[in-house]
Amino acid sequence: MPKCAVTSLAGEKGPHVKTLTDAGFELVFKEPGQDLWKEDDLILLLQGVSAIVAGSEPYTRRVIENCPDLRVIARSGVGFDAVDIDACNDHDIVVATTPGVNHHSVAEHTIALLMGVARDFPQQDQGVRSGGWVRRAFPQVKDATLGIIGLGRIGRAVATRARGLEMNVISADPYASVEFADQWQIELTSVDDLLSRSDYVTLHCPSAPETAHLINAETLAKMKRGSVIINTARGSLIDEAALVDAIKSGHIRGAGLDVFEVEPLPTTSPLLELENVLLSGHIAGLNNESHDGMFGMCGVIISTLYRGEWPAQECIRNLPGKNASNWKW
Repeated sequence: MPKCAVTSLAGEKGPHVKTLTDAGFELVFKEPGQDLWKEDDLILLLQGVSAIVAGSEPYTRRVIENCPDLRVIARSGVGFDAVDIDACNDHDIVVATTPGVNHHSVAEHTIALLMGVARDFPQQDQGVRSGGWVRRAFPQVKDATLGIIGLGRIGRAVATRARGLEMNVISADPYASVEFADQWQIELTSVDDLLSRSDYVTLHCPSAPETAHLINAETLAKMKRGSVIINTARGSLIDEAALVDAIKSGHIRGAGLDVFEVEPLPTTSPLLELENVLLSGHIAGLNNESHDGMFGMCGVIISTLYRGEWPAQECIRNLPGKNASNWKW
């Protein structure tokens, strides 16, 4: 009986369980005390495993090379920068993601972070808890300008919600839908122009060499004084040291971050010392509905491949053997 490991958060329940067990898989889950962000613990869990419903843990070349039975990594989400694609190609492993099922969750989380920073959380919460009431005013969100870098599925979901808040929305994305932008009264512009005009900047672009540290000391200096940055995309998009400096100087008012350069966020991170930074642990894409959608799609992808068939092409991120018809379980 083939084994399928479920490493993703809250993976013990969901539609994938029945799909995979009906397909003949034995499911394997994280053991108490295992830290799957550590290569040795991940390798230990994956011994004898041929498929994975994966989370954000790193699938490095060392992990891939020490898991000889592995055939499929199905990521419960849209990002796959934690997976060494070249190593997977070298070892004939299919990598898949689950597009189109968690964009509403990410958009809601983005707006939650934006509103939290805008209304001075967590400082207000901490102040009340400590017995010290700090009452101060901040600019309203209505009529403020939101700059969205990346107007794909998630960026568009954020844009419609921001328009509902009566924000002015501008976006930088060379592949943006002009029809969508016109429909929602979104101005398309350059990154530099967006940074200079936005009261809030939210990132919704993929992790790639050309987007690494997109937000750095130079680009932060271009942002409006007192502006706020939100990141629910990928930690590699922001130079965290530069962001900390910009916030400490007062140039940037605050930030809402769900993703980080190193995950889990180290307890030594200077971000933890900043009261005007709102943090969450890479959970933007997870709600009850997206959980079932992502995990259900992972189950379908893995069982489809196991039957010798090929799943929807938009789910597949590589083609081991150069051609889908050449790949075998």
